[in-house]
Amino acid sequence: MSKTNKSPDDADLAVGQRIRSQRLMLGLSQTELGKELGISFQQIQKYEKGTNRVSAGRLLHIAQLFEMPVTFFYEGASGKASSTDNINQSLEFLDTAASVRLVRAFAEIDDPGVRREIVSLVEAIVEAQKGKGKR
Repeated sequence: MSKTNKSPDDADLAVGQRIRSQRLMLGLSQTELGKELGISFQQIQKYEKGTNRVSAGRLLHIAQLFEMPVTFFYEGASGKASSTDNINQSLEFLDTAASVRLVRAFAEIDDPGVRREIVSLVEAIVEAQKGKGKR
């Protein structure tokens, strides 16, 4: 199936997913981000889905609001399937409220040893689940 000019391309999708992930990490609603940018929440939805492309000026404004370099939004959007797929899969994790809460709480832990222990615990849980699936 060929893409039309109106179909989002991989770069549009990657940029949109990164906008969404950062918005969620900052605890902003689509309405709040839209107000900051002077646009509707529906426009934010379209950006996040890749339906509408984000202009260079608007992306710069978003990057400034998020205190991120503009290049952050393009990392992995070079069209290489494996790196884009990995980034998209990682960002999809942030689509749930529970995952955003988990990441925020983890970021608040200052002790590197505690962080390592939490990662080890989560990895052990994953391995245990894999073992159950093989039975």
